[in-house]
Amino acid sequence: MRGLTASDDSGHGGDRGGGRDGGGRTATGRRSRSLTGWAASATTLVGLAALGLFSVSCSTGGTGTRDEGPAGTQPIMQATPSADASSRARPPRVDAVALLKGDPKVSERVRTDLKPCTGSEYPVDTSYGTLTGGPSADVVVNVMTCGDSVGVGTYVYRSRGSGSYENVFAIEQPAVYGTIDRGDLVVTTQVYGQKDSVAYPSGEEVITYRWATNRFTEHDRVHNDFNRAVGNGDAGLSAEPAEN
Repeated sequence: MRGLTASDDSGHGGDRGGGRDGGGRTATGRRSRSLTGWAASATTLVGLAALGLFSVSCSTGGTGTRDEGPAGTQPIMQATPSADASSRARPPRVDAVALLKGDPKVSERVRTDLKPCTGSEYPVDTSYGTLTGGPSADVVVNVMTCGDSVGVGTYVYRSRGSGSYENVFAIEQPAVYGTIDRGDLVVTTQVYGQKDSVAYPSGEEVITYRWATNRFTEHDRVHNDFNRAVGNGDAGLSAEPAEN
């Protein structure tokens, strides 16, 4: 190699590539062993450096080798519904017809007309929910007519515990219906004019009641007027396209 040949600056002639020292060994052999030792040392240092980087990447979770670790042995927690949540979700069913017939706050007319429409099916809708904050779910009962399902009365029963209930709200008038909406009692009544049929009222009143100081009080009232030209058959859409 050009950079590894020996030179004799003293002017003594001789082989540039094969000069010998006093022991008869060539300078080239001496330098070759020196370079070989330096290369081995460098290789060792490179290997140690690579081992150090590998150890750091494993211990710090770098971008090289990922530290997966042993598989977890902790059991997975599974949520189970509590008994209270289950009881609120599925409240005990009540005999709404027996409640109505045994309630003196229900008018005699409603109790007399309350008969099965077909077989043993009474025209009664029953809803369960939280309205008064009692020991169990409150019960909203709507009584309707058999022929056209028009509401004639809405009642709210509050649990007193041990399976007994008390009537805390009652309204009896044509076309009334009560529902539970996010803890409020919402009662809707249809408004009829002199020429309105049962199927097409002129409007409706929507009243929201809230439970306070052991009674329901009116919280909000909305009145809706219905368009008499829609749905009553007096006006229809023309099949002919409009002329420009």
